[in-house]
Amino acid sequence: MELCRKFNERVTNRPGKPKPSGRTKDGIAEVTGVQTHMRRGGECRFLFLQGPHGPFFQQLSEQLRASGAEVFRVGFNAGDEAFWKERQNFIRYNEPAGNWPDRFAEILTQKAITDLVLYGDVRPIHAHAVAIAKARGITVHVFEEGYLRPYWVTYERGGSNGNSRLMSLELDEMRAALEQSDVELPGVPAHWGDMRQHVWFGALYHWHVMFRNRHYTHFRPHRSLPVTREFQLNLNRLLLMPAHWLDRKLATHRISHGCFPYHLVLLQLEHDSSFQEHGPFETMTDFLEICIRGFAEGAPKHHHLVFKAHPLEDGRTPLRKDVLRLAREHDVPDRVHYVRGGKLAALLDHARSAVTVNSTAGQQALWRGLPIRAFGKAVYAKPEFVSTQPIGAFFAHPTKPDSRAYRDYRSYLLETSQITGGFYSADGRRQLLRQVVDMMLAPLDPYDALATGTAAPRHQLQSAS
Repeated sequence: MELCRKFNERVTNRPGKPKPSGRTKDGIAEVTGVQTHMRRGGECRFLFLQGPHGPFFQQLSEQLRASGAEVFRVGFNAGDEAFWKERQNFIRYNEPAGNWPDRFAEILTQKAITDLVLYGDVRPIHAHAVAIAKARGITVHVFEEGYLRPYWVTYERGGSNGNSRLMSLELDEMRAALEQSDVELPGVPAHWGDMRQHVWFGALYHWHVMFRNRHYTHFRPHRSLPVTREFQLNLNRLLLMPAHWLDRKLATHRISHGCFPYHLVLLQLEHDSSFQEHGPFETMTDFLEICIRGFAEGAPKHHHLVFKAHPLEDGRTPLRKDVLRLAREHDVPDRVHYVRGGKLAALLDHARSAVTVNSTAGQQALWRGLPIRAFGKAVYAKPEFVSTQPIGAFFAHPTKPDSRAYRDYRSYLLETSQITGGFYSADGRRQLLRQVVDMMLAPLDPYDALATGTAAPRHQLQSAS
């Protein structure tokens, strides 16, 4: 365990601890004084907080235990508990939210934790935990939906999305690191492979919170809606899937068979952490207003505007109603369309440009060489390929991205933080687990591992299809 702590201290970038000592003449980060062999599982003690809905965290913990590591889990509600088998290593947290930082610090000390594992890093309980863990030199493993979803998930250390190391990495650094690899990379995925499972696990999780939460009297969800409403929305989505499918097909048919050029707006979930924490808008309606006003002012009169809803949009925000209302207010009702969820590829293939706050779907637009305007903080919002034009000017004459630069960036992601697999389907979890445990036990995070030439071999898309 002491060796594991030393590894953590030697590869974290904090005051008072050794850190990357600069770059070689080729620009590759040079990490000195770090052992590059894999840590032995028996030297590490992992603490899990909240994960994606479903059994992924449980299965990940089993693989870590097989390596010899000790694993503990803190549960904040019955949904967390329902997907965790090892009761002897499960810690119920049933105290007011204000007690959490002190209680978390106690758990770190009592269990001699060396590694923290969580899904997303901005919900309050996770944000407090990450800050405390980093101050102690504990390695923080962050999982997120894939920056290049759906065939990949994201694994990083220290933070994700707006808190990711990608935010400060420049393309020249990425290109230098890529010189360590010559792997042929897969193409862009075209569909979600596990949407029904995703919705099912979400509904099941909220059912447990609604009906089996007697041991968690102080639990409060990190989102504004009560749990009963979350459960109802998930159930409604399951029941209405056939009707939504038909509505989506009709809307897509009208667009694909129209003769008009169109611009595509990639919508996100209003309650999503990326939109809330890393974007400039209070509500999705504010974003809709900016887009439609800019389109009415700047786009050629024969162009149309298509709003594509997130595949998990559950109706808590009246997006369709707001889009139609704003289109009427700006006198463009016949040129604005709304599409429920579904596949993105067909709409992107014929779009003139894409607009978003910071949706990961923006990367599919860039892969196709489409101009894109992103309003929020995003890991792909590099000046080489994301426009900063005023929105009206963008719709009039959008600036095209440097597609070669984006391909270098995408290659870098696939060689580092993007892992083949998924959280919700059984096959996706198998693909993910075959790779991620070795990455978690490695002394270097994925970005430093590639830069130093010590990254493990990666599975390609073909193995997940």
